[in-house]
Amino acid sequence: MTFPLLETERLKLIEVGHQHLQSYFNIMSRDDVTKYYGMESLKNQEEAVNLIEHLRNNYESKRGIRWGIILKDTQNFVGTIGLNNLNIEGKKAEIGFELHPSYWNKGIISEAVKEVLRYSFEDLNLYRMGAVTFPDNVASNKLLKKVGFSLEGKLRRYLYQNNQSHDALIYSFLSTEY
Repeated sequence: MTFPLLETERLKLIEVGHQHLQSYFNIMSRDDVTKYYGMESLKNQEEAVNLIEHLRNNYESKRGIRWGIILKDTQNFVGTIGLNNLNIEGKKAEIGFELHPSYWNKGIISEAVKEVLRYSFEDLNLYRMGAVTFPDNVASNKLLKKVGFSLEGKLRRYLYQNNQSHDALIYSFLSTEY
């Protein structure tokens, strides 16, 4: 099973490996990145090692695909994007992403989302792409609407983070809208 490598004008979407450990940890240990992520910030590199293994296991068991985002011009590892709760038979998944704050507001995630949607609808033949966000995550909510997602509603106390439950917004994008 060969990991699908994707490419856009400015980005390479690659398999996250142990060679990306330091960059991945530098992103996922930041509270400003994980504030709306649905998990605590990483405290040590061992947690990053475990997370990278988890990404690999999810891919091998066909439950998810997570790409590292590499900038073509600098070869910097700047974040990840992926499919969570992947269900090939059910033709659905949820998209998720994070990016180092140094690269926020540069269109990187929009570019990556469009390519992952293309891959999901054209290559995996999925029908539905979902996205779950915190209501206060203004940037992600705006981005999802911009690339064509529709807000479906609010999931009450759906996300658990920082020892409390939070409401979540659910978005969708259907292949017929692609």
